[in-house]
Amino acid sequence: MTNMINYYSTNHDAPTVSFREALFRGLAPDGGLYFPTAFPKFSPDEIDDLRGASLKEVAYRVMAKWFGSEIDDAAIRKIANDAQNFPIPMHKVGDLHILELFHGPTRAFKDVAAQNLPRLMSHFLQQEQREITLLVATSGDTGGAIAHGFSDVPNINVVVLFPKGRVSALQEEQLTRVADNVIPVEVDGVFDDCQAMVKRAFNDEALAGLNLTSANSISIGRLIPQIIYYVYVYAVLGHDDIQFIIPSGNFGNLTGGLFAREMGLPFNHFIAATNVNDAAVRYIETAQYAPRETTATLSNAMDVGNPSNFVRVLELFEHDYEAVRDVLQAARVDDATTIQTLCEVYENEKYLLDPHTAVGWRVAQDLGDSEMTRVLVATAAPVKFAGEIRDAAGIEVDNSAEIAALQKRSKRKLTIPNEYEALVQILQHNFAHYSV
Repeated sequence: MTNMINYYSTNHDAPTVSFREALFRGLAPDGGLYFPTAFPKFSPDEIDDLRGASLKEVAYRVMAKWFGSEIDDAAIRKIANDAQNFPIPMHKVGDLHILELFHGPTRAFKDVAAQNLPRLMSHFLQQEQREITLLVATSGDTGGAIAHGFSDVPNINVVVLFPKGRVSALQEEQLTRVADNVIPVEVDGVFDDCQAMVKRAFNDEALAGLNLTSANSISIGRLIPQIIYYVYVYAVLGHDDIQFIIPSGNFGNLTGGLFAREMGLPFNHFIAATNVNDAAVRYIETAQYAPRETTATLSNAMDVGNPSNFVRVLELFEHDYEAVRDVLQAARVDDATTIQTLCEVYENEKYLLDPHTAVGWRVAQDLGDSEMTRVLVATAAPVKFAGEIRDAAGIEVDNSAEIAALQKRSKRKLTIPNEYEALVQILQHNFAHYSV
């Protein structure tokens, strides 16, 4: 039995809660994000013993450290085995190791957490025999992964908000061809507007009876499973000199890596790769965190002007700028350079990157340390952005098989203005009578 890990709010004005409570609350009552009161640690012997472990075994060991005081060992083992249901290969391309996180059902890294999260929630819901409503904002990939991860899961309804005209064709298909327990909501705004609505709804007393919770990366229950693939990299490579280059939007992906470091893994070198939505880059450059309005780019899943999880990054380093700088570097890449990089890698290495991973590749070349083992975290498959890659780079990508598979379901969505009350009307609607 591991020691109980509780969670406090990053705004420091809400009660400390258990994992189960943090999982279903999503956001703390004071509007802060939940953060662990302590980090479970791998001992040096346990870290050494990770080398060569399978993905399912790594998942079990990570989750046992975090949840062992609230979930019995057999249940953790089952969740780990069932949720790690697709491979995470790593390939050497040029002078980089590319960690392919996009072999799940929606072809994006979000599938890793989206397969673990519903199983964690379902474990508690089955015990309690109650129903919840999952409220999610997405810039493109999260929503599809959550919609499919929670498809037909008993006792859970899902509402997914996405920005109108700012997701790719395949992303929209994945968001709108979904199970009956999922309501896709197209918002006439940007991702930050969707995220602001979600946060407001969590703290709206008028909606308290709906048992709202989150599956965004603001959810601690989604963040912790993202630790798994960083630990798995160590299991595969066994190196102490790994430098991670991570395409970053809302910063949940990078935070998962920093959490792995805090558990004792020998990870001391992280590089955040952003597009022109660069609040974190400007923080690294100036020591000032100053979010801006979101700008639409080719790497649309990273179009986040105010990344929620950067609060957790700062909390982890106790808001010590120099401590952040010791571990984290950051750089931005514009669309023209993204396209140039994508074309160059395709021509020189015969490997096709998606636009987000292309941002990471460019930053790896510009900032990466060639003396270290550089691991580029590939966040999405090129097939998700077939139209964008064709139009921008002239490279044909066949996504017909993915589209055809999705089109077996009918397309459904609601479109609302960028007004909070429009969302409230949907949430207060009876799901049993929902139709579009």
